[in-house]
Amino acid sequence: MERRSGPLSLCHVNTKSIVINRAHMLIHGIAIIVLIHYRASFFFTQTSSTSEPTFWAWVMIFLAELMLSFSWLLNQAYRWRPVARTAFPERLPEDSELPPIDVFVCTADPNKELTVDVMNTVISAMALDYPPEKVHVYLSDDWGSPLTLYGMREAYDFARRWLPFCKRFGIKTRCPKAYFMDDGCDEDEEDGAGVDVRSGDEYGSEKQKVKEKYELFKARVNEYRASSHGDSSLSSRDHPSTVEVIRGSSADEVAQAEQQNMPLLVYVAREKRPSHHHHFKAGALNVLLRVSGVISNSPYVLVLDCDMYCNGPSSARQAMCFHLDPKLSPSLSFVQFPQRFHNISKSDIYDGKLRSYFWTSLCGMDGLKGPGLSGTGFYIKRESLNGKSISEGTHVTDLRKLFGNSKEFIKYLQQDDQPSKNVILSDSAAFHKEAQFLASCEYESGTKWGQEVGFLYQSVAEDYFTGFTLHCKGWTSVYYSPSRPQFMGTSTTNLNDLLIQGTRWSSGLAEVGFSKFCPLIYGSLRMSILQSMCYAELAFFPLYCLPISIFATIPQICLLNGIAIYPKVSSTYSMVFSLVFVSSLCKHLYEVIASGHSVRAFINEQRMWMIRSVTNHVYGTMDAILKQLGMRKASFSPTNKAADDQQSKRYEMGVFDFQTSPMFLAPMVTAVMLNVASFVGGIVWVLLMGSWDKLLMQMVLVLFIIAMSYPVIEGMVLRTDRGRVPRSVTSLSVALCTASLNLFLALSLWSSRSWPHG
Repeated sequence: MERRSGPLSLCHVNTKSIVINRAHMLIHGIAIIVLIHYRASFFFTQTSSTSEPTFWAWVMIFLAELMLSFSWLLNQAYRWRPVARTAFPERLPEDSELPPIDVFVCTADPNKELTVDVMNTVISAMALDYPPEKVHVYLSDDWGSPLTLYGMREAYDFARRWLPFCKRFGIKTRCPKAYFMDDGCDEDEEDGAGVDVRSGDEYGSEKQKVKEKYELFKARVNEYRASSHGDSSLSSRDHPSTVEVIRGSSADEVAQAEQQNMPLLVYVAREKRPSHHHHFKAGALNVLLRVSGVISNSPYVLVLDCDMYCNGPSSARQAMCFHLDPKLSPSLSFVQFPQRFHNISKSDIYDGKLRSYFWTSLCGMDGLKGPGLSGTGFYIKRESLNGKSISEGTHVTDLRKLFGNSKEFIKYLQQDDQPSKNVILSDSAAFHKEAQFLASCEYESGTKWGQEVGFLYQSVAEDYFTGFTLHCKGWTSVYYSPSRPQFMGTSTTNLNDLLIQGTRWSSGLAEVGFSKFCPLIYGSLRMSILQSMCYAELAFFPLYCLPISIFATIPQICLLNGIAIYPKVSSTYSMVFSLVFVSSLCKHLYEVIASGHSVRAFINEQRMWMIRSVTNHVYGTMDAILKQLGMRKASFSPTNKAADDQQSKRYEMGVFDFQTSPMFLAPMVTAVMLNVASFVGGIVWVLLMGSWDKLLMQMVLVLFIIAMSYPVIEGMVLRTDRGRVPRSVTSLSVALCTASLNLFLALSLWSSRSWPHG
């Protein structure tokens, strides 16, 4: 079939959103300027009768408003020029002309990332609708688990039957678990291919046979897991490197006949020693870059988390529509697909969809020079990770300083060519020795891996930092969100894992913001100001902990003491404050509705923003500061992909589960208690003292926080199940709340004696 004429991709500018966004920027921006003028004028008009606590409360609120205003300003860069894209895979050249791709799948802990689920991701990648001889799948097993290696062999055997079945009957859902979970219903067809074929008895018979093979595959892996549990001779932190090209063990004649059309499957467990820093996921990906460089050396790489399976088979062809587009290709580094999650409940109480990022922020970045990396589901050009341009004239000595001392790796790096499959499949001792050398701890010593080459080590948020530096070097990127989600993953569905994951993300982002690579300084010199603002907003996002913590405490303490820090309702300035508050909420609500989500999603996003700001953002920021001061080393713990049944049940019911550390619960519960107490106190001031005019705005703020915090109040007062807020945490929070109020009272009494009065 000849390639159809026309462009491979199109970019559509969202004119309606641009007009609405820029109009809102103008109105909201003017209101913020008036608000700042009002706050600043206090310091020039205050009288000697002003108490010291009032003065410092005013200062802190002013600083919080300035920080929120600055964050709002950075956030507007996302909304300056949002775009959407269309790809035309049918216009791609013939299969023989398509470039090969390598697929990198990363797993770290078989106890938290179930082996059967990891293998489903591997199988779905092998089943991509792409020439099989041009697909090479690599699994990085950071645990070095014999179970994972066994699972790979079994997965390869099953894939021998699964891939022909998918191709023959036009199956779109190529993750076996997802396909059989829906009882083989393959809805949301991209085209009508295979429909007639599947209408006969042959399809039903073959589907049943494949399903039996899948159940046998699961049983074998689970049986091996049960028999070898706790019997591993290897330590997850201390084991040698292992590289194995998987061939499987099935003697099935049909499977053997199909073997020649199977993608290459490779297991990689890099060497890990306690004396060497392994650099977490970035280190694992760099090992895969090197090992794949002497096995397949494909010019494009798809990176997947172990729980992010290929939900659509055409993502590779869709990505190639951009990578092979002559207008985009020269500077295009990667194509980022959105992350979608199959286990999100209808209520989505923990904001697991990350709607704001994947539906708003990345579309806005795409209208500039492209989105940043988001960790998984992206096709990246291998050349862009080389750090420096490589030409035939580059001296071997210079290449070794960058890439290490592997002659084979340097050879294919220079030639930009693929190794011979005959050499790979020969299982020669020399091949194994070279691959294990590339996966060893010592290999990166004295090189630029993680600094200028590969995925970078500056931050545990390696995706953010690597994407940022690629854009600083002049590379561009594309965000593509087709109607059928191409990648489906597992989101965190309990509060504990959510806050642990959020702390890690916050720490990684803040690390970059506090370093010499601060986007507002380092980035603004190397990219457009709008793009650097986008990266800065992400880097400083954890700093929301400062203004939100202030707004959760200072107005409340002042309200309890009858101190007004907002203008009277009768004042014109009260309209400005109201406009800023209502404008922000309405704009957020508009974006939620426009992206196809509900008012409930709007409430959940507001609630989780507040919860994260007083919990994981605080600890993530503190962690980043300590690491910058050299007082703490980076740490990483994968979230648990195997959810507890009771927690899952509460999540599906839309009920918060507060089984998490008191470190997270105490600040959250203390802030809620303080708001409830201050609201009651405010009512007393209004009823007994007639202070409604000067305190009403504070009471509205406090009431809003209480309304958003209802699940916490419910967990403290109304619930008796295991997922409620523990009474010990409630008692601790009462003590903290009382201590903070007593401290403010003591300061007030002290200032009444020491502060001059008129």
